[in-house]
Amino acid sequence: MIRILVFALFVLALAGGFAWLADRPGELSIIWQGQRADMSLMVAATLIVSLIVAIMLCWWLVRVIWTSPHSIQRYFRARKRDRGYQALSTGLIAAGAGDAAGARKMLGRTRGLLSADQEPLIHLLEAQAAMIEGRYDDARKKFELMADDPETRELGLRGLYLEARRLGANEAARQYAERAAEKAPQLPWATEAALEYRSEAGDWDEALKLLGDGRSGSTEEKKAYARRKAVLLTARAAEKLDADPKGAREDAHQALKLDENFVPAGLIEAKAYLREDNLRKAASILERLWKATAHGDVARLYVRARSGDSAADRLKRAEKLEAMRPNNAEALYAVAEAALETRDFTLARAKAEAAARLAPRESAFLLLADIEDAETGDQGRIRHWMNQALKAPRDPAWTADGITSPEWRAVSPVTGRLDAFEWKTPVSELQGPIEEGSANTVDEAIRTLPPIVIETRPAVKAEKVETVKAEPPVVVTAAAEPVPAKAETPQKADAVPAGSEEEERPFYGLPDDPGVKAGAVRRDDTSSFKLF
Repeated sequence: MIRILVFALFVLALAGGFAWLADRPGELSIIWQGQRADMSLMVAATLIVSLIVAIMLCWWLVRVIWTSPHSIQRYFRARKRDRGYQALSTGLIAAGAGDAAGARKMLGRTRGLLSADQEPLIHLLEAQAAMIEGRYDDARKKFELMADDPETRELGLRGLYLEARRLGANEAARQYAERAAEKAPQLPWATEAALEYRSEAGDWDEALKLLGDGRSGSTEEKKAYARRKAVLLTARAAEKLDADPKGAREDAHQALKLDENFVPAGLIEAKAYLREDNLRKAASILERLWKATAHGDVARLYVRARSGDSAADRLKRAEKLEAMRPNNAEALYAVAEAALETRDFTLARAKAEAAARLAPRESAFLLLADIEDAETGDQGRIRHWMNQALKAPRDPAWTADGITSPEWRAVSPVTGRLDAFEWKTPVSELQGPIEEGSANTVDEAIRTLPPIVIETRPAVKAEKVETVKAEPPVVVTAAAEPVPAKAETPQKADAVPAGSEEEERPFYGLPDDPGVKAGAVRRDDTSSFKLF
């Protein structure tokens, strides 16, 4: 565009000059070697311009003829280079697609058209072809050559890192990742790998140094940086909690500034305050976390913040949590657990059943079994709730890569991934009918509770088949009408006649219990009794 503009300006200037001469006519006389030439000024100017153009044309022609061999050579070299790059591109595509034969063919063609010094990507194509063909030693040698070349250092280090990970050489992989992170901190894979290795080793200070300040980047990158830094600070705080509660509290506080709803950081800061006997600040942190997350660990720590509290005090704290988050399964469970400790079975049962309706899970049914054991001791009802607990989903836990942990960890012990643990129900345990049901399923479980049976043992009568006479069952909750087991009268002279006071009462078994078979009454010379 600039050249066109310069040419147009030159033409306009030349035309303007001729117009100026045309407006100012004149005569020009030249005497040279006795010859005189007379001409107008316009003709003289035209001859001068034509002479200049002819000289320039002759010079261009001579220069083209003089440089034509080099131009021809350069043309063929450029054509060869283009063919080489085309073969290299095709070979890399074939290697990426897993076509070993095509990659090897294009590699041979590329070598004939290009030199490795001219194009380092030939080493990459050769390494990729070797990996596809299973020649990993040759591929590793090529990656080492690339790592020594400043142009391909990062590419070679990444190839060596991936190869070391494939072989399980974690120490070598760590060294390659840290070398790449040192030479090129902008590489995400190198920084991520080095960060995970340092975190897995528990070197939190070095991990924080490697993480940097995170000032640059997009909004999403800044959020990811804040989350990682909060995780690393929380991990360091957890390590300091026993020996240095103040330092742990400061690290956890910094983590909460980056992520205000990060439960592990809040728990560590609250524990640090409790170790400093500052219950007010610990409770303030836990209450704020509870309002935001309603986390089970927060509820447990809040209810049992002081070891010297009585059961009634713990119940009051649990009820305070329920007031903050009404109709919450975790709050209801905390109140039910605290009520059981105070022997308030009515409140404990009501809250536990409500928690089971909102979130059917193992701990809720186990708590109902504990309530039943403490209040009535009825083994049938206890086993009923235990059976429901076996079929219920497990409680939420810190889960990462298919494993669960009782406490939060910064790094997964399986893959070494940072910030892998999440608070959720283990997916592998989501089986059973209660998983798909809601309150209706829990209501059905409550309705199918066996009634409470109070058994008494009569006196022993000689030479007669005795059975235990039971009082009428006392039904506590709505229960389905049980089907009595029909007991056959033994065909003996001393058998108990039907309708007498010694007539056998029906056996109220569990929902999953087959019951007592007809006539299966244990006989003894001195006494007889039911199995349950």
